[in-house]
Amino acid sequence: MTDGPDFAEIAALIGEPARARMLSSLMDGGAHTAGELAGVGGVTPATASSHLARLVAGGLLAVEKQGRHRYFRLASPEAADALDALAALAPVARPKRLPGPREARMRWCRSCYDHLAGTVAVALAERFVALDWLIPQEDDFSITPAGADRLAAAGVDVAAASGARRRLAPRCLDWSERRAHVGGALGAALLVRAEADGWVRRIPGARVIEITPAGRAALRQSFGFEPPTPAA
Repeated sequence: MTDGPDFAEIAALIGEPARARMLSSLMDGGAHTAGELAGVGGVTPATASSHLARLVAGGLLAVEKQGRHRYFRLASPEAADALDALAALAPVARPKRLPGPREARMRWCRSCYDHLAGTVAVALAERFVALDWLIPQEDDFSITPAGADRLAAAGVDVAAASGARRRLAPRCLDWSERRAHVGGALGAALLVRAEADGWVRRIPGARVIEITPAGRAALRQSFGFEPPTPAA
């Protein structure tokens, strides 16, 4: 017996298929009812309630009550980071059918809890590195003084991100691209900026994010960045 974190306990919570599907759906950063999550997990409402209670007790989910309803969400950015890291390590399964439009769009651009992921996010991170705004380290991006100034000038709240009680800019291994996008407080600040001015819009009921025509123009003007063409 050795001291240290009990990986087996948390792995058992995540590893049950219905719970894994529920957790994956909550990577959109939203809060969902037990009934909605039962549908995602493919289980009865009673079974879903049991699963959700275990996930709350295990610290992976938080629950909020509003009237008669209870809404479940991921408990913390750290929980989301752990799930995303596991997704990146998971083998890419051979699809039983050709990917549909939603799957292709999710790989192109999606939410990863509170920041952008997918082809667009990886390309944007690489653009920031090429501009010497970010420098890749082993596990994180470090932000240069020029990068902090230029991102702040584009409306990204770099000061608040730097003072947040979480990692500033971890290098999140993107599960679909297998390259890093910007996570953490800086990644969240980028998405907040993009949503506030209508650069992007979320697709209801999915993690898919679309870049608006105004967003394409703003990304070109602010970062000299042309988002890759979406997959057909």
